[in-house]
Parts: sequence; structure tokens; C-alpha cells
Amino acid sequence: MTTAKLFDRVALIGIGLIGSSLARVLRRESRQTTLVACARSAETLEVVRRLGIADETTDDPQAAVEGADLVVVATPLSAYAGIAERIVPGLMPGAIVTDVGSVKAAALRDLQPVLAAPVHLVPGHPVAGTEHSGPEAGFAELFRDRWCILTPPPDTAPEAVARVTRLWEAAGMRVATMAPDHHDRVLAMTSHLPHLIAYTIVGTAMALGGDLKSEVVTYSAGGFRDFTRIAASDPVMWRDIFMKNRDAVLDVLQRFSEDLTALQRAIRWGEAEILENRFRETRAIRRSVIEAKQA
Repeated sequence: MTTAKLFDRVALIGIGLIGSSLARVLRRESRQTTLVACARSAETLEVVRRLGIADETTDDPQAAVEGADLVVVATPLSAYAGIAERIVPGLMPGAIVTDVGSVKAAALRDLQPVLAAPVHLVPGHPVAGTEHSGPEAGFAELFRDRWCILTPPPDTAPEAVARVTRLWEAAGMRVATMAPDHHDRVLAMTSHLPHLIAYTIVGTAMALGGDLKSEVVTYSAGGFRDFTRIAASDPVMWRDIFMKNRDAVLDVLQRFSEDLTALQRAIRWGEAEILENRFRETRAIRRSVIEAKQA
């Protein structure tokens, strides 16, 4: 357990899977930190109070950030610009604002013009999650041994970056820093495209005729079950990701489409050797993922 307070007062704007998991981390690692949870839904805030994962609750973002030395924006990306406008009057000088969104160029575009000095902006992306959502879905071990990628603007105060780094390290994460555009290209391949494929495959299965559709569900093999798990993720969050990272997603989608066409051709023409060679090559990626402890 961390011996010193990580922050005096933390405002969590959005208290779904990621926000509530981070609240649980702070409860464990920095017990003297005051936690404020902000959400639009009275029902969500009631769940937060029942779970005891925050000291205060409110539906007013400005009230939530007053006195906070750390503000974590943990809402869908489409809400960022509006939230930035609402919290500015309540931010104290020197406060750090970070986020947990999956598209960092968009986060900077929506937050940076509004959050000027002496507020420190340190965008972040904890690359962790499940298909579940809401404060009840959170758990402190969600972040263990995963990566958190920070994308601070070049002129960000080093101490602000260091404090956000310590926060995610306390959650058990490994922390890397990269340019926002580079982050978005990497995540388009490792996260966004796989989700798009999962949504498409499950959608194709659901469009089958009645009996065949029923049997697909009944006799789901492991691969299809994995796709259904991914496709059960928060639809609003993923709608925003694809809209905010469209250029990078379209680029990797084009590459994928070309590779898929090549495999389609090999199957059509009975080119078994081409298929086997491709499958052998891709097995190595799985071994690399396991060796990197990301399985």
C-alpha cells in the first residue's frame, strides 16, 4: 500500500467501469484522499453511495472539481468538450486534469483549448477494460500489469506528468509516454479494429435466418464466444471511438481488407501452402503477447 497520499482531493467525472475501478484503487492505495464522484444519473450516484467508493457525490461537474488537485474525465469522448467548459470555473490553480479516453488527439483537441495554465493537462489512456460497464462493474485489479499511455503536450510541467504516472503505477500499471497521433494509430490496430471486426461478425450472425441463427448461438465455439464478449462492450463509448479516430481506423481497416481478400483468394484457389504459412506467422504474435504478459 502507498504510504503517502497520492492526491488530496480527486474528482472523478464519470464513474463507470474505469472511473469506479480507479476509485477502488485510491481507496486501497491512498486512503486519506477525498474522492468525489460526478455522474448525470441519480441512479448511478445512488449505486456509488451504496458501494461506498466515493466520499461525496454530485451531478454538477463544476461543484465536483472545486478544491480538487486531480480531475479525471472518465466519460464517453463526445462529452469532453462540454465537460471542459463546465469545469473550468471550478478548477483551482495548479490542478491536474487527466482522462481515460481511447483517442488522444481528440482528447487534446477538446480539452486543451479550454484548460489553460495554471491548470495542467495530462491526457492518459489506461489500456484495460472488460465488456461490462457501470460502477458495480469496477474492480481495483482491472489495471494490474497493463499499460497506461500518457500523451501530455510538450510544454506540460514534468511534475504533473510524474504525479499522474505515480497514480497509475499505484494501480499496478506500466506507464509509457507517446505522441497522441502515434497512440491513436497504435490503438487503431490493437483495440479499435478488433472491436469493429467483433461487432461485424456478431452482426452477421444475428442477420442469419431463424433456425441457423438459433443454432449459431446454441453451438457457439470459443472463437465466436470471444467475439460476442467483445461486441458486448459499451456501444456509446465505441461509437465515439470510431467517430473520433476515424482516419486511423479507416487506414488499418483498408489494410485488413486487403489481407482478407488475399486469404479469400487463397481459399478459393486451394492455395493451402499460403494459408498455412500465414497461420504459422500469426501464431508468433500470440506467443509475443503471452511473453509480454498481456494475455
